[in-house]
Amino acid sequence: MQSLILGGARSGKSALAERWALAFTHPVTYIATARVGDDEMAARIAHHRARRPASWDCVEAPTALAAALALHAAEGRCLLVDCLTLWLSNLLIDAEGRMFERERDALLAVLPTLPGDILLVGNEVGCGIVPMGELSRRFVDEAGRLHQALAQACDRVVFVAAGLPLALKGTLP
Repeated sequence: MQSLILGGARSGKSALAERWALAFTHPVTYIATARVGDDEMAARIAHHRARRPASWDCVEAPTALAAALALHAAEGRCLLVDCLTLWLSNLLIDAEGRMFERERDALLAVLPTLPGDILLVGNEVGCGIVPMGELSRRFVDEAGRLHQALAQACDRVVFVAAGLPLALKGTLP
């Protein structure tokens, strides 16, 4: 089953995905997309690492997400991707966004072919005002388009607010 878990910053979406992954009886691979760019981000990453079970494998995929999914997906395995919007940021910043379309298309192409369980976590950023900067506007636009495409491809889509999940597509486990 493929699940897309969306929510705002500090909404509880990552914790929900981790609880779901813990409920699986098969191995979990955590696919991290974050990059350490400053002390604050390093602390966020350390917090996420500390709450994950030591038995989970961790793969870092700041840009080549489709390739990482294809390599690690297997029947009887859960892949937890956290988070899509950091991945999007990395792609839009790297090479002035020229990698984005190729990597997005690769993700959308590989997703339906993957065996096992896939949990995709992303920040819903489309509920606010339109940003003033060109890159910020492109980020919001591309995040919205990406989430819409992934929502069509996934079996389950959940929105999390205040730690509470709301099923938008499919049912909650």
